[in-house]
Amino acid sequence: MDGPAEIFSFLTSGSRAGRRGALVTITGLSGPSPRSLGAHMAVLDDGRTAGTLSSGCVEAAISAEALVAIAEKRSRPLRFGTGSPFIDVRLPCGGGMDVLISVDPPGDVLRDAADLLFARSPAALSMDVVGNLSVAASTGTEETGWREDRFTVRHDPKLRILVLGQGAEALAMMELANAFGADAELHSPDRTLFGAIDERGFQYTKLLSISEPAKLSADRWTAIAFLFHDHDWEIALLPSALGTSSFWIGAMGSERTHAARLTALSEQGISKAGLARIAGPIGLIPASRDPATLALSALAEIVQEFGRLTRRPDSR
Repeated sequence: MDGPAEIFSFLTSGSRAGRRGALVTITGLSGPSPRSLGAHMAVLDDGRTAGTLSSGCVEAAISAEALVAIAEKRSRPLRFGTGSPFIDVRLPCGGGMDVLISVDPPGDVLRDAADLLFARSPAALSMDVVGNLSVAASTGTEETGWREDRFTVRHDPKLRILVLGQGAEALAMMELANAFGADAELHSPDRTLFGAIDERGFQYTKLLSISEPAKLSADRWTAIAFLFHDHDWEIALLPSALGTSSFWIGAMGSERTHAARLTALSEQGISKAGLARIAGPIGLIPASRDPATLALSALAEIVQEFGRLTRRPDSR
C-alpha cells in the first residue's frame, strides 16, 4: 500500500514527466470508514492513481471527479456517501466522506513533505480549498483537522523493523515485513541466509562477532525483533537496542527462556526499567512454533503497537 511519501513522490514524478495531477485528501468523516482522516490519494491527468481512500468502492468516482477538476484547473471540496449529491455512489459501511481535491499541488511542497518522511521525520501538511499547500516539520502536537479555513494532517514516518536473528524465523519475518510494506533490515551472523536475502533484494547487515557486536540505531518509529536460537547474541545486542528510542523491543523464546534472558541482562547491570521494555514471549498467537506463524504473530504485535504509537485522537 502506498504511504504518504510514495503518494507525494508519485505526483512530483508525474509533474516532471509533464503530467498534471491532483492530491485528494479525506478532510471529514461521518460514521464508519475504512480510511482515517487525512488519508491521501493521487490522480494524474492520464488516469493513473496512487493510494486509496476506501476499500475500492469510491476510487473510480473520486478519480473521475479529480480528472474534471484537473481539466478545469480548479481545486474543490466534495462529499461522497451519506449526504452526498452523488446518489449513485455509496460507501458500503454507510458513512460519509468529505474530500478536498487539490489541483496541481506545488511540487516543492510535496518534495519537502516526502523528503521529511523519507528522512524519518514527521511532517505536517496544510491545505485550503483553493489549492494552497504548505508543509513543515511536525512538532508532534498537531491535530489532524480543520483550523479555520485550513486543513492540517500530521504524517509520521513509516514503520521500520530491525530483524536480528538467524534461521527460518528471521527469513520469514523479513518476507512478511516487506510484504506488509515496512522498511525491514536483517542483522544476522547466519551466512546461510544471505543468498536468500540477496535473491529477494532485502537489506541486511552481517554480524561478525559476539565479542564486538554492532551498535544499533533506531528511532521511535522502529521496532527491534530478536529471533535468535543462539541466545548469546541476544545478550550481546540487547543493551545496544535498549540504548535506542525504539518503540518496541521483543525477543523470541518461551517464558522460561525470557526469564533467563532477563536474569542475564540484570547481571550485566540493565535496570528494571530497561528490562521492562523487552517483550517476551513475543506475538499475538500463543505458543507459535513454526517459523511462518511465529513471524506473523510477532509482526501482528509490532503493527498493533505501532498503531497505538501513531494513532491520533481524531483517527478512525
